[in-house]
Amino acid sequence: MNARIPASDAGSITRVAGIEVGHFTDTRRPTGCTVIMAREGAVGGVDVRGAAPGTRETDLLDPCNLVEKVHAIVLAGGSAWGLEAATGAVRWLEERGVGFDVAVGRLPIVPAAVLFDLLVGDMRIRPDAAAGYAACDAASATDPAEGNVGAGTGAAVGKIFGMQRAMKGGIGTASVTVEGVTVGALIACNALGDVVDPDTAQVIAGARTDDGLRLRDTRRALLRGEAPQPLLAGTNTTIGVVATDAVITKVQAHRLAVSAHDGLARSINPVHTMSDGDTLFSLGTGRAGKSVGMMVLATMAAEATAIATARAVRAARSITTAEGLHLPWAGELG
Repeated sequence: MNARIPASDAGSITRVAGIEVGHFTDTRRPTGCTVIMAREGAVGGVDVRGAAPGTRETDLLDPCNLVEKVHAIVLAGGSAWGLEAATGAVRWLEERGVGFDVAVGRLPIVPAAVLFDLLVGDMRIRPDAAAGYAACDAASATDPAEGNVGAGTGAAVGKIFGMQRAMKGGIGTASVTVEGVTVGALIACNALGDVVDPDTAQVIAGARTDDGLRLRDTRRALLRGEAPQPLLAGTNTTIGVVATDAVITKVQAHRLAVSAHDGLARSINPVHTMSDGDTLFSLGTGRAGKSVGMMVLATMAAEATAIATARAVRAARSITTAEGLHLPWAGELG
C-alpha cells in the first residue's frame, strides 16, 4: 500500500468523486472566493482552531445537530463582508434544484469561512453574492487553478513582524489515494506564521529579514526573543476543505476535519494563534462505496492538507499593490 505522491502530480480535491471547484478572482484588487461543491450532497464536518474565525452555518455541522448533508462550502477573502459570497452560491444551487427538501422547495446548505485580505489593495472591494454565484458558474471536476486565484488571491503569509516583511500566500490543493479511496484538500493560506515544507521542515515562505531579502524563520526569531509587532486580531487565517469519497458518518466527518489540522501544524509555524481564525471543513461524498477506516483516512487528510498548504505558497506569484506593498512569492527569495 503506497500512497507516496509523485512530485509531478500532487493531485487535487476534485480527484474525489462528486466534488467540483470553482474560483472567482476579482480583477479590481487582489481578492476573490472559491466554491467547493457537492451537488448530490455530502456528509459535512468542521473544526475551528484559530481564535479569530469568520464563519457561516458552522453550528449545523455539529454531529448532534439535524442536518446531515451540505451542498457546497464557500471560502472567501474580504473578512466578514466576504461571507455574503455564500448567498450567491445558495441562489445558484437553488435555481438548479439542489438542496435540502423543506417540502415547499429545496434549501441548499452552504457553510462558509473567510480570510482577512483587506490590507492588500482597496478594502472596499470584496467578494459579494455575485462573486459567489460566478464561482459556482465556473465550477467543474477538473483540477482547479492554484496560487493567486479565488480565496487565495489576496492571501499573505509571515505577517508576524509586519505586513511590509510578509510574503505572498495563495490557494493550493492535493490528494492521496489508498486502496481505491481518495482524500483531497484545498487550502487558502493566509497565515500569520511561516509556511514550511512538511517533509523537510524547511521554511518555504514567511516573514523576511529587515532588508527584505532573506527568510527570517519566525520560530527561531521568536525563540531568540525578537518581539512580534502588535497585531489586530483576525487579520490572518488559513481556511480550507478536506473531502473524501469514502463512506463516513457525520461524527467521522468531524474527526476528519480535526485530523486535517495536523496537516496545518506540519506546514505552518506558528499555527492556530490568537490572531488566526484557522477553520477546516470536511466533506464525505461516499462515492467510493467503502472506507479504509478512520486511522488511515485521518492520516490521508493530514497528508493532503500539509501538501496543499505548501503548494499554496509555491503556486503563488509576487504582487505589488497600487499603495506600494510588495509581497514576493517563495521563488523570489530562492
